[in-house]
Amino acid sequence: MLRVMFFEPRIAGNTGATIRTSAATGAELHLVEPLGFDLSEPKLRRAGLDYHDLAHVVVHPDLPTALDAMPDARVLAFTTQATTSYTDVSYADGDVLLFGPEPTGLPADVLAHPRVTAQLRIPMLAGRRSLNLSNCAAIACYEAWRQLGFPGAS
Repeated sequence: MLRVMFFEPRIAGNTGATIRTSAATGAELHLVEPLGFDLSEPKLRRAGLDYHDLAHVVVHPDLPTALDAMPDARVLAFTTQATTSYTDVSYADGDVLLFGPEPTGLPADVLAHPRVTAQLRIPMLAGRRSLNLSNCAAIACYEAWRQLGFPGAS
């Protein structure tokens, strides 16, 4: 099972959309506090539609607690600063796909964390700052799921 992790997400709609992606792929969604919204916020519920009951969402009070909950998992950090493309890694069952908050991305201390196995980039045209967080999570999650053979898909 893949895991998507949002470190201190700020925008409810992005998390809601990722709840939907998680429900569609079977990936767990891990949220690291503080969150920039309340989980009952209407924008989050609207973006996730009726998928909330189909997704596995876990909220952690901080990054160490989140990582302790999955001690053997590789942590792949997504950042615009990376030089390795997200398609140039072989994903494994149990990987954690780590994304930073909107609009700043992962802070340097998180990128330097000893549990971070690799830093990955989603290519874009030159001069573009970033993609939407939920879009990045969906792109990465589907590539990892594809490499694993789409287990459980119909």
